[in-house]
Amino acid sequence: MSKFPTIALDAMGGDIGPDVVLPAAVEIRKKYPELNLILVGQEDRLQADLASLGVKPDERLTIHHASQVVDMDESASSALRGKKDSSMRVALNLVKQGDADACVSAGNTGALMATGRFVLKMLPGIDRPAIISALPSMTGHSHMLDLGANVDCTSEQLFQFAVMGSVLSSVVDNVERPRIGLLNIGEEEIKGNERVKLAAQLISASKLNYVGFVEGDDIYKGGAADVIVCDGFIGNVSLKTSEGLARMVGHFLKQEFNRNILTRLMALVSLPVLKAFKRRIDARRYNGASLLGLRGIVIKSHGGADILAFGNAIEIAIKEIHQALPERINAELEGMMSTEQPA
Repeated sequence: MSKFPTIALDAMGGDIGPDVVLPAAVEIRKKYPELNLILVGQEDRLQADLASLGVKPDERLTIHHASQVVDMDESASSALRGKKDSSMRVALNLVKQGDADACVSAGNTGALMATGRFVLKMLPGIDRPAIISALPSMTGHSHMLDLGANVDCTSEQLFQFAVMGSVLSSVVDNVERPRIGLLNIGEEEIKGNERVKLAAQLISASKLNYVGFVEGDDIYKGGAADVIVCDGFIGNVSLKTSEGLARMVGHFLKQEFNRNILTRLMALVSLPVLKAFKRRIDARRYNGASLLGLRGIVIKSHGGADILAFGNAIEIAIKEIHQALPERINAELEGMMSTEQPA
């Protein structure tokens, strides 16, 4: 890796595309002036958008042309076969070729996973990529995976997720032995389906710091585990439910404070507390999910991310580059998977 990190940004991906990616790139450079960014997308559009921001490309902010765009509702197979010059595919190719240390995209999740798997390939011993992200809790935060990349998972794949999540938590949060919990419908060993029960046996028999089953309320209550493992169906439903709940709480608070003159005055008095509360539950601060298991760093931003949120995804990529995350996962796998995973 070069002295200064280089990140390829899928400038056309997401619900908003360049209108978010370019301002986020400009802002993040103010915080990390040594950072190299490659804006991947339709060159004429990106040139014009940079000019409107009063910014010119330079040696640390370059444009790499890609003629196609993967639509947000496009099937993964269609994007993989028919969009070989998409901004997403070209950004991933830059990582594969060594021209970039990481890729950040707000584009189609299924297409990003399928294309990333095809272009970058999987680490030895890993069957599928898994999406992992930090989620806030009453005691700080925890990491949860999978958040939607794999709807159906085997017990062995859940074990693989646990290994990868443990490494990420260790290097990102500087936790020596991250506590691993399996998301289940109860803490008792007799509860859950056979797949989860078998995964528990595999993880508990390994060198991982397994603390047992955790329930849904433990995700945000915190303190139970540093890494929470589940399949992508459960993880994505949990994530989207929490996002909806946060919006509902905010909506109800606004309604109540706007009810009459007295409540509006109370809102003014409570403004510092409300701002602090909003910041603590602001999903933008946790935007940026890692696609673990690939032979390269790929960060998935929320499709509707704003400038602040997309900038946070770039910061996650910077951290993973400095920690050489794929290499560290691979080293852990070499020392564990061959002896811990059943034949």
